[in-house]
Amino acid sequence: MATPVELAQQVFSIERDALREVAERLDARFTAACSLVLASKGRVVVLGMGKSGIIGRKVAATLSSTGTPALFVHPGEAFHGDLGMLQRDDVALMISNSGETEEIIRLIPFLQEQRIPIIAFTARTSSSLARHAQVVLDVAVPREACSNNLAPTSSSTAALVMGDALAVSLSTLRGFQPSDFARFHPGGFIGQRLLTRVGDVMHGDRLPLCASTASLREVLRTITAGRLGLALVLADGELRGIITDGDVRRAVETNDDPLALTAAAFMTPNPRVARADERFADAEHRMLHHKINSLVVVSDAGAVVGIVQIYDGRLRSLDGEPAR
Repeated sequence: MATPVELAQQVFSIERDALREVAERLDARFTAACSLVLASKGRVVVLGMGKSGIIGRKVAATLSSTGTPALFVHPGEAFHGDLGMLQRDDVALMISNSGETEEIIRLIPFLQEQRIPIIAFTARTSSSLARHAQVVLDVAVPREACSNNLAPTSSSTAALVMGDALAVSLSTLRGFQPSDFARFHPGGFIGQRLLTRVGDVMHGDRLPLCASTASLREVLRTITAGRLGLALVLADGELRGIITDGDVRRAVETNDDPLALTAAAFMTPNPRVARADERFADAEHRMLHHKINSLVVVSDAGAVVGIVQIYDGRLRSLDGEPAR
């Protein structure tokens, strides 16, 4: 008897192999599906029954959040008024593993009358749905992952991933940007992070500033008082460099008389800077790329107005409360 972990591993293996087979069958039909949606002036209306309907709701949500207007319509409710939600400029995305789902097939004459093209996700490319669809995307899998080869598992995963592939491909082709994603997700943490500007989270009060002629002892006092692990070095009112705890440690280790040093002797010149109106996500990306913890925030005129650190966007939200 297999253990629960071994049974779970079998499910992962079966579904992984199924996805690989579906991916290998991708061809010009997928390109045609993308072209059909991109050429449409309407929405993608997703329809599916049962597990296919559950997958369809998620596909519609992913399309909508990545720049392709979409909605889900329940095929069973469609005949009780919801058909009015479909418009001539729309594209229908119909999900049916068998391609013979009654509630789906009954909708085809209406879609044809309205000249609404159909993209089909189905495992049977000779089914009724496939014969009447403008584009057929094959989501057939060798077997379901359940022990009886009955419950929709591998097949529903294949339909879900095909929907993700379509949504992401369309998003990329449309040039969908992080700022667009943020507009559609203003209430979530991802949206908040993408909408947050450097000026929203930077440290702008009691900045740890010192002169280029400051002694090492004075620099240490500045760093301690600032509580940011660094000091900014100014000369004639202009930013000249930055001194971190690491710079101080290296100065002490490599100089016979470190107390005789001035800030200009062991600072890092020309520190990397940010603007208050740029997105924190962009500033964070630069910090990660350059393996640094802080950026100096400067005005258009080059004046120092703050310091932003890599964890600021995670520790504070737009309203000043801790981000959760």
